[in-house]
Amino acid sequence: MEVMRRTEAALQQSQKMETIGKLTGGVAHDFNNLLQVIGGNLQLIARRADGLPEIQKRVQNAMSGVERGAKLASSLLSFARRQPLEPKAVKIGRLLGNMDDMMRRALGEEIDIEMVISGGLWTTEVDPAQLENAILNLAINARDAMEGAGRLTLEVANAALDATYCLAHPEVTPGQYVMLAVSDTGSGMPQDVIEQAFEPFFSTKPEGKGTGLGLSMVYGLVKQSGGHVKIYSEVDEGTTIKIYLPRSLQVEDHAGEPLLQPVTGGHETVLVVEDDEQVRLTVVDMLTDLGYRVLRANDASAALTVVDSGIHIDLLFTDVVMPGPLRSPELAKKTRERLPNVAVLFTSGYTENAIVHGGRLDAGVELLGKPYTRDNLARKVRHVLSNQQQKNALLAASLPATVTAPVAAKARVLLVEDDDAIRENTAELMRFLGYEVLEAADAEAALDLLDQAPDIVLTDLHLPNMQGDELAMKVKARLPQTRIAFASGASQASSVADAILGKPYDAQQLEALLVRLA
Repeated sequence: MEVMRRTEAALQQSQKMETIGKLTGGVAHDFNNLLQVIGGNLQLIARRADGLPEIQKRVQNAMSGVERGAKLASSLLSFARRQPLEPKAVKIGRLLGNMDDMMRRALGEEIDIEMVISGGLWTTEVDPAQLENAILNLAINARDAMEGAGRLTLEVANAALDATYCLAHPEVTPGQYVMLAVSDTGSGMPQDVIEQAFEPFFSTKPEGKGTGLGLSMVYGLVKQSGGHVKIYSEVDEGTTIKIYLPRSLQVEDHAGEPLLQPVTGGHETVLVVEDDEQVRLTVVDMLTDLGYRVLRANDASAALTVVDSGIHIDLLFTDVVMPGPLRSPELAKKTRERLPNVAVLFTSGYTENAIVHGGRLDAGVELLGKPYTRDNLARKVRHVLSNQQQKNALLAASLPATVTAPVAAKARVLLVEDDDAIRENTAELMRFLGYEVLEAADAEAALDLLDQAPDIVLTDLHLPNMQGDELAMKVKARLPQTRIAFASGASQASSVADAILGKPYDAQQLEALLVRLA
């Protein structure tokens, strides 16, 4: 009877949190639209304020407010489990060790920090940046509960949640987990506070001393990562929060800092589909300022009318959440049926399940989250357009008559490209040019092929889950003699790659690159 009562209570709590999550996700969408309008206009003002330091200073102060608002919205999306994550295979013990200096600075000298990291830790798959943020939130909450003085203990260990435990927690799947526990010697929480602790905006702190989003962000991240979080606390006895993340069998991903592509505009035609008038006006101005020709529509049906008019369009840039019977993914599908060479870029402050499933973007989908800066917009639009131009060039071009197929393979090339059409056509062309080709759709698949010792790795810079420069560093670590080239829509210098191949490239440019590297 007691087990049934606990199970029913846990189910009710789960349903309550799901309902609150849907509400907060919708709030975050509207909030991000407002931030996009404010931030976009501030950046346009800043570009016209050269030589006016007082105005630039005020614009920068206002942009700082936009960034703080974006963090709040991000916390809401995390709780609602609508934040597109970039999970990597992580050893939490190593991540925690790298945070030591930052945490000591954030918590102050009066907090004694102890880390207990077990040996033989399993790997787990989680977004490392989001997990760092979650740990920092928990540490700051603990500091406040201890009123600035006390002991904070962070423990990481392997754990197993069995069927008996999961019977009392129906949302949890039995299995192997990596457990992270954050314990403090603070004031503790009564049971009624524990039951509400993960709800957004719930806080026991005085007004103005917190947003009430720290624990809700932690809750959302853990749930979206397939894990479990539990609070153990008693008044005057301190608090322990335990996070369980599922064990992963992947090798730890030692990710480096991604290369930042230069900010460039273009002269292509972009169809902007956005139902919020102020957001639409702002993004049109930003794209026009970057040199693009811009068309606009206020919903998917109006956008399809523009497409059917026969006007040339290079890029469909559409919000994910749109009013009316025609949804954005359907708009993208119908547009591609009419214009096979068009590029598609989605944007949203709240993705729902339209293009994100299992916490990850659907394959082949490009998304720019709101609010975004002018620089982020410029880089993403250029990347998506360049990829589509490359695909169009490969599909349209026949093999050059001047090239004759050689008798033997010149070198072994590992081609890493997540766009199926680009990868298949480029691989076919390289084989015709006499190269042995290994194909991979992402960095993980490419790493599995390194045992075949490729002479050259040609990789797109933008890959799902792991960027091309991160992959290049892993390749160099395992195969120092392998030559590496990046395929990119923007020319740039690189200390990682031996060469850059600008998109779109033709057969002669590809052959020249391979000859030089081989």
